[in-house]
Amino acid sequence: MLSMTLSSLWLALRAVRRNALRAALTVLGILIGITAVVVVTALGTGASKAVEAQIANLGSNAIIIFPQAANVSGARGQTGLVGSRLTVEDGEALVREATSIRTWAPVRRAPIQAVFEGRNVSTSAIGTNRDYLTVRAWKLIKGEIWDVAAENIKDKVCVIGTTVRDNLFGTVDPIGQRLRIGRHTYRVLGILESKGQASFGGDQDDVILMPLGTFSSHISWAPPGTAGALIVSATSEEVTERAVEQATAILKQRHRIGPGKEPDFSIRSQAEFQATQQSILGALSALLLSVAAVSLLVGGIGVMNIMLVSVTERTQEIGIRMAIGAREGDILLQFLVEAVVLSLLGGLAGLALSYGLVRILSKALGFKLVIEPQAVGVAVATSCLLGVVFGFFPARRAARLDPIQALRRE
Repeated sequence: MLSMTLSSLWLALRAVRRNALRAALTVLGILIGITAVVVVTALGTGASKAVEAQIANLGSNAIIIFPQAANVSGARGQTGLVGSRLTVEDGEALVREATSIRTWAPVRRAPIQAVFEGRNVSTSAIGTNRDYLTVRAWKLIKGEIWDVAAENIKDKVCVIGTTVRDNLFGTVDPIGQRLRIGRHTYRVLGILESKGQASFGGDQDDVILMPLGTFSSHISWAPPGTAGALIVSATSEEVTERAVEQATAILKQRHRIGPGKEPDFSIRSQAEFQATQQSILGALSALLLSVAAVSLLVGGIGVMNIMLVSVTERTQEIGIRMAIGAREGDILLQFLVEAVVLSLLGGLAGLALSYGLVRILSKALGFKLVIEPQAVGVAVATSCLLGVVFGFFPARRAARLDPIQALRRE
């Protein structure tokens, strides 16, 4: 059986070499289909890993609590009105009363213009507390965070991201320098490590952090104790959902939200952000894979058509083989192996092209596309399967030819 298979393989390679141009056109459809499948799979895997990394940039087990509109006097109020505002006391209560919440930080954000020695850049300021870095798992690459006293006396100090450092200070060391926002100047205490792009868009490093009291007094006024949004950290990833439930119950109680009534806040966890991103990526990957499957189908039909032409052209050769003792199974195996060889050549060429495209796309998209070993195995197996499926009918037709009629064929 092995010798018969090797003989059929040799005959298949000779036939491909004899009709090189036709073979190249035949495998083109398989090549495109396999390339599309491998690249789409690599894109999906790479995007998923990029999303996981970006979601992780939110912080360790981070949970974000947003204020939202609440019903005020029977009408829909606006976010920020009485009854729909999160406070510093809310954050302190969450840490004090919830067993699954480790720490918290307020978040108030506003667009600003920062000025330093004639340079003027647009960026964002965030008013928060020292624990913001802990919740976000954010470190300083230089300098230090403000002390607790700065939060109480509204000291004009700040910590800047690397984008602000590059755009505003250039080659000047920003530590100890003073930048101006509006009428006030702020002393730079530290520089944050780079976190890159956020999963929902935007440069995380284009930011200036400062104490919440300073922000509320000088950047965007708000009543004392207003926290804006809250970002809290669960004690571990395993208890994140429990932390969400505890936070919901505590805030409902504090805000006097009765049973069946809509709360004046919204809670989102990392898992929800990731599930949303993955569902979008999954739908997109499914769409692209369906297009790739159509390409493979067209390529398989091309293989079948060429094999039918090959059987017609080599009818007399088949008759001679049968006349000298070749059995029906020998002829079937010969043409089946030839169809598999054509499909496999297309698959291997598609894999080679995929690796080149993946490198190009990785540079263009800004994240690494990953070709998993499983994807390579699936591509090769799919190529062979296409050869078997679409080559079987022509091979069976060749095997069932009448030797006498085949020898008479001109």
